[in-house]
Amino acid sequence: MSTNSQEMQILLVEDNPADAELTLDALRDSGMVNAVQWARDGAEALDILFAHGADSAAESHRLRLVLLDLRLPRVDGLDVLRALRADERTRRLPVVVMTSSREESDLARAYDLGANSYVVKPVESEGFMNAVRELGLYWMLINKLPGDTK
Repeated sequence: MSTNSQEMQILLVEDNPADAELTLDALRDSGMVNAVQWARDGAEALDILFAHGADSAAESHRLRLVLLDLRLPRVDGLDVLRALRADERTRRLPVVVMTSSREESDLARAYDLGANSYVVKPVESEGFMNAVRELGLYWMLINKLPGDTK
């Protein structure tokens, strides 16, 4: 599911359709009207972020949050994170790693590359949806980004 790219504020990078649907449902259930674009792999995420010149998410400043899985086809989540932090336009963009990996090495690498948060996906759907709701509320409503005037 994606919405009008002019409204995009959250980029969900998730290859598992069931996890993506739970995430989208949780964001909708929390009452947030933020637009979400779903990238199904790391290459698609990089395309959304950087490949369209002035129309890219990086250029338009429409993006406020990236929810990023680590284990992705085509381009790994850590490589997406590395690209985000290497580009001046996305260096400060909040990135929440949402993964099933409990590996200490994954956690350390994500933080070393500049992740703002690392969340292990709860196994049960209710716990997963609660975690996403809390993340959405914090990063979209409470957290302030450079340039916010509210």
